[in-house]
Amino acid sequence: MPASTNAVIVLVTAPDLKTARRLAKSALTAKLIACANLVPKIESHYWWQGELETSAEVLLILKTTRPRLAKLEQLILAQHPYDTAEFVVLPIASGSAKYLAWLAAAVK
Repeated sequence: MPASTNAVIVLVTAPDLKTARRLAKSALTAKLIACANLVPKIESHYWWQGELETSAEVLLILKTTRPRLAKLEQLILAQHPYDTAEFVVLPIASGSAKYLAWLAAAVK
């Protein structure tokens, strides 16, 4: 496995599957991500405007590279229905060389 990589995982939550699919398709079409996993039926608990909230959401797990992050964030925030959309970036420290090469090639 490579010691370091430019690959990252981006976490985004969406209010429903239709929105999550639309965001994933937009990012894939723009070649800003190599892959999107949609995890439906998560339950989110959070503070919003001083109130404790709970809602059903869909989690998007997006795989991309650091050079694509700024454009991906711009696309997600522009198309997302939330006032304050989640866009959290996690580094991929290591992984399968073949998979990471595919990921990098997919977003060029």
